[in-house]
Amino acid sequence: MADPKGFLNHEREVATARPVGERVQDWKEVYRPGALLPIISEQASRCMDCGIPFCHNGCPLGNLIPEWNDYAWRDDWSAASERLHATNNFPEFTGRLCPAPCEAACVLGINQQPVTIKNVEVTVVDKAWDSGDVTPQPPERLSGKTVAVIGSGPAGLAAAQQLTRAGHTVAVYERADRIGGLLRYGIPEFKMEKRHINRRIEQMRAEGTKFRTETEIGRDIDAKKLRKRYDAVVIAAGATTSRDLPVPGRELNGIHFAMEYLPLANKVQEGDLTVAPITAAGKHVVVIGGGDTGADCVGTAHRQGAASVTQLEIMPRPGEERSAGQPWPTFPMLYKVTSAHEEGGERVYSVSTTRFEGDEDGNVQWLHLIEVEFKDGKLAQKPGTERRIPAQLVTLAMGFTGTDRENGLVEQFGLELDARGNIARDAEFATNVPGVFVAGDAGRGQSLIVWAIAEGRSAARGVDRFLTGASALPAPIKPTDRALAV
Repeated sequence: MADPKGFLNHEREVATARPVGERVQDWKEVYRPGALLPIISEQASRCMDCGIPFCHNGCPLGNLIPEWNDYAWRDDWSAASERLHATNNFPEFTGRLCPAPCEAACVLGINQQPVTIKNVEVTVVDKAWDSGDVTPQPPERLSGKTVAVIGSGPAGLAAAQQLTRAGHTVAVYERADRIGGLLRYGIPEFKMEKRHINRRIEQMRAEGTKFRTETEIGRDIDAKKLRKRYDAVVIAAGATTSRDLPVPGRELNGIHFAMEYLPLANKVQEGDLTVAPITAAGKHVVVIGGGDTGADCVGTAHRQGAASVTQLEIMPRPGEERSAGQPWPTFPMLYKVTSAHEEGGERVYSVSTTRFEGDEDGNVQWLHLIEVEFKDGKLAQKPGTERRIPAQLVTLAMGFTGTDRENGLVEQFGLELDARGNIARDAEFATNVPGVFVAGDAGRGQSLIVWAIAEGRSAARGVDRFLTGASALPAPIKPTDRALAV
């Protein structure tokens, strides 16, 4: 194990972010490269190498956390990288974007602050890239089997890499102009610079994976024809149907889904646009939705020069400590201050939007809201609490309701859906259509990046068994597995 007294001698410490006044002037990541390195070995020493490491259960990938913590403490970064990549195809993604359910399950977290698992993870993989430890791993021989992967988000990329390394010829189809799915256009640059995606894509190309951009299955290629062309298909198209807010005034100009707003800001950073067609510059911005996507909208609005930013959440403000109803090692719903919230703006809880008000030209100018409270287990409006706030740009970040049904993919394949509107699958991640599998949010529903990678890895095993009759690929989760929660 790492230092037996590490958790006694050292308190939790994370890297200091760049000053707010500096970082809102650019789109670079909040933390300077290498900022964690001076403290990370000491932080890794806090890992107790528990007899039952609950962090394994908190993480759907089953990451070997005590092992790479020990190697990081000993400055054996190559061994740490090998252990990290044994269970995770893209630790630089999860190390930056995952909310770290592993830390919520850390045994040290019972009565202290947990180990900085996420920080150790991203330090290990960044050093691995810098030292050349991350290299292509092409298969020794080809199977002669072909697989199409629909969607290039974390689930699709994980499935594609696993199947390519197993010897199958894999082509990834992406409807956008670049590979990455929501990692590319949904995650702002200041949370993860896209160079991290680009170098993984180059690694996968060197291993043999093919990529087809600007090709939407269901519109550009009929799904049935695709199925005939390949021996197997993996659908990893995500859950991209945004939840709407059908209140009076919704039709006004200036009200957009988060996934209409965020991709345009990313396209500016890619050099495709000079100015985003939807911008917060000089406007009073209201973000409806208190989750991570809402926080991404907040940080983007700050960098675009918003006059003010207000984030609304219908639920009450979470507590800062675990409640009795969310005991260790479950993932608690706690009040979280992201880097975007550190940069300014107001957060308003327990409110519901009643209507939008516009000017004579049809542009939104005001948002009307009312306070809400729980009564008899249901949300109820509080009479006399109505008010309006200025809103010249509104982003709807209230989550997603399922996979895209408009492009014809579901109907053309003849796929069955479950009760929640997701694509149904069996224990092998197979759909009702022989040879067609589903991974990620398209089958699970809206979830975390770490679950998407786990789904991609697990679905790859199902595909490999379908194609060859057996598989040595790992399957960290079952389709029915859920997060450790109450």
